[in-house]
Amino acid sequence: MKWIPSLCVLLSLMGESSAALSDEWMWSNRGHSLPPVDNQSYAEECGSCHFAYQPALLPAASWKKLLSRLENHFGENAELPQQALLELNAYLDANAADKVSGYKRADKIMRSLGDVAPLRITEVPYIHYKHHEIPSRIIKNNPDIRSLSNCANCHTRAETGSYAERDIRIPGLGRWEDD
Repeated sequence: MKWIPSLCVLLSLMGESSAALSDEWMWSNRGHSLPPVDNQSYAEECGSCHFAYQPALLPAASWKKLLSRLENHFGENAELPQQALLELNAYLDANAADKVSGYKRADKIMRSLGDVAPLRITEVPYIHYKHHEIPSRIIKNNPDIRSLSNCANCHTRAETGSYAERDIRIPGLGRWEDD
């Protein structure tokens, strides 16, 4: 039974090292998260009109297209001063789905796209796949949702980058679980 003390030491070390792991790392390796928004300019400029989507929800090519069309950003003029535009471009490019590593959800987003660079997060095939069990009437007829673009209305921890099923609460219906 020489291995029992070694096993105890190993388990003890594992416990100590796992406590030191960051919450972000734990979530990313479970596949439920994306890197949270950590750029104040992006959070303020984009988040003042809509949810500040994590850059890893789209590839860099999509963000580049979006930023090149801010004078008509889905029917709104969202033009920015050149310096702000350069800062946002650098942030979005560095944190896009095809640039981050260790985030399973970003990898799944990229695999679902192929060579396509959509302008809308709601055009990402992986996003549609993850929502396919929810009847469209629950989304479109719900005044608190209306569109898959309103992530934070159901994903209670979306702001942190977590899209885990356990954190889904559909307004008017409550907790959502796959059957």
